[in-house]
Amino acid sequence: MTLGSRRRIEESVFKVLMIGSTAVVVSSLLLILGTVIVKSLPALRLSMLFQTPKGGYYLGKEGGILNAILGSLYLAGGATLFAVAASLPVVLYLNLYARASSPLSTITRFALDVLWGVPSIVYGAFGFIVMMTLGLRASLLAGMITVGLLEIPIMARAMDEVVRLVPRPLLDASSALGATRLETALRVAVRQALPGIITAVLIAFGRGIGDAASVLFTAGFTDSVPTSLLRPAATLPLAIFFQLGSPVPEVQQRAYASAAILTLIVLAVSLASRELARRLRKHTIR
Repeated sequence: MTLGSRRRIEESVFKVLMIGSTAVVVSSLLLILGTVIVKSLPALRLSMLFQTPKGGYYLGKEGGILNAILGSLYLAGGATLFAVAASLPVVLYLNLYARASSPLSTITRFALDVLWGVPSIVYGAFGFIVMMTLGLRASLLAGMITVGLLEIPIMARAMDEVVRLVPRPLLDASSALGATRLETALRVAVRQALPGIITAVLIAFGRGIGDAASVLFTAGFTDSVPTSLLRPAATLPLAIFFQLGSPVPEVQQRAYASAAILTLIVLAVSLASRELARRLRKHTIR
């Protein structure tokens, strides 16, 4: 067998493997979405979106999941703001203040990678221990802090990668014109990496709004819309969990409807991140 024939065979084999892998990913996504949508259709009603659970809701009575929808948005929104406030300064320090090969940079990135791989239930257990130590009760604030800690490594590492792609001559030119490091960081690095930063923020938001384990012991659960940071808050993942645990078939169908609503929210966030990144990329230097 000639070298050319061997290369053509290898290329064909890897092409088949790549097509097969793509087909598995796409078919898995379609299967999940199809299953959730088909099972949710009998229970999908506008009342689910605009009503809170009535008495006996988890036994098949009337009501909706407005409390869980708003609770999830409040919790994930607050957690994402907390994660941005913690992640962006770290990323800017690593890329514009610390030396690239310094031990601090290496250790920080390694720590973020490790934290990214920690299961969310561990964050929930840690948040619960902190709550018990401080004498706090399950609340929206406790859930925000716990989910924020979960989002920080995801957001920080994603931001770190896009900020590292900012052309170094652009940063040097800013310094040569007399800008301080802070001005270079905020007006040059952040502006240039803004599409990727927004994408990182929205990805972390999608991760936070869909997590159940980290809020199981920290945010609590309630049938009412949260009106205070110190009160418990319902979330869609926990609402799905509790509804699936009901022996009533109608309530189980509502769980799939809740899952469909959560999936649509995450899908909308993903599409929004792509559209924002596309629009902002027009104003960056390539």
